[in-house]
Amino acid sequence: MLILEKYTFGVGDRFAHQAAAQLRAFVQLADAGVDVTPVWNKSNREHTFVGSKPQSVYDAGKAAVEKLGWGKPWHVDADHIQLKTVDPFLPCSDFFTIDVADSIGKPAPADEVTAFVDRHPELVGTLKLAGLSAPLEVTRADVQKVAEQYLLAVKEAGEIYRYIAAAKGADNVAAEVSMDETDTPQTPPELLIILAALSDEEIPVQTIAPKFTGRFNKGVDYVGDLDQFKREFNDDVAVLAHAVKAYGLPETLKLSVHSGSDKFSLYPIIRECLQRTGAGLHLKTAGTTWLEEIIGLAEAGGDGLALAKEIYAYALEHVEEFCAPYASVIDIDQSKLPSAEEVNGWSGPRMASAIRHIQDNEHFNAHMRQLLHVSFKVAAKHGARYTDMLTANEEIVGNEVTKNIYDRHLRPLFIGS
Repeated sequence: MLILEKYTFGVGDRFAHQAAAQLRAFVQLADAGVDVTPVWNKSNREHTFVGSKPQSVYDAGKAAVEKLGWGKPWHVDADHIQLKTVDPFLPCSDFFTIDVADSIGKPAPADEVTAFVDRHPELVGTLKLAGLSAPLEVTRADVQKVAEQYLLAVKEAGEIYRYIAAAKGADNVAAEVSMDETDTPQTPPELLIILAALSDEEIPVQTIAPKFTGRFNKGVDYVGDLDQFKREFNDDVAVLAHAVKAYGLPETLKLSVHSGSDKFSLYPIIRECLQRTGAGLHLKTAGTTWLEEIIGLAEAGGDGLALAKEIYAYALEHVEEFCAPYASVIDIDQSKLPSAEEVNGWSGPRMASAIRHIQDNEHFNAHMRQLLHVSFKVAAKHGARYTDMLTANEEIVGNEVTKNIYDRHLRPLFIGS
């Protein structure tokens, strides 16, 4: 397998214009004494929405690496791929986020479930794993129930992994298994059972993305019980450490947090756990960079501000259409969305402050930010007009991108504010 670094951080770049600006944040972090590996990610759905191809992500990343003289590792993530969508990603990706959420809950053959339960008597009983907040109490019926729910998904993950490994060679593949896009969070006992199944399937999984309790809405902070998240995250780290020893999974196995961007209140919890345990981490930030482009264009004024306002007005007119694919990960109160007429009267800094994720700013509007977050295909409709505007305002837009990733994400997560 391709061995992943201890800390990896996924960044999205919807229009393949900000890779260098993103990479500058990692350079700043390295200069501060912490090495985190950038992973450029873009899903098939996002490519479909904006009309791009997977190769564009690799090309943009490579150009940024060469421009900045980055001599450290970097990766390209085929994000949330399935067997039917993976082929275009094979030549240009080395990190594969295998998404089997659609198979979770579909029953596996009864004989396979029984065989799994019989094969793993060690999963039954009072499990006192090092680092847990409390022992795990697991019955045979619990193991069977989890196997019934997840075994088919794990087998699908195995099929996808073997297809990728056969095409690229296993030494060129780093595998993540994603189970976060489901309705129900996985508990630490469920995660342990899933990891046992992944081991049986001989998938050298290096990151696993469970669904945590709470809301991970697009582009805004975590909504939920921070104490509960702390227990879950710490217990999941302990479960992974145990699974590595018990099931021969890769020593580089680590949690992946599909944050949906900007889960600032979770960063101190995650940082403390990483520092205390020495665990690794992969974290994805989704579409934050696209929002920083809009903020930069607004700050630029003139034609940039006019286009930013035009994009918002169009998104407002098509709010139901743009929100539908993301309904489970946004909470927008349409009564709190300013009218296009009101926004047209704003200055550039006023519009930027409504979108920029600084929660104590009196003008910050989480509802407007979420709407724009899921409306990136409006910019795609503008084609060259939008991307030419990014080029014309490269310095101011790029500064917003770098500052956002370093000041609001990398530094708080790995160093502290």
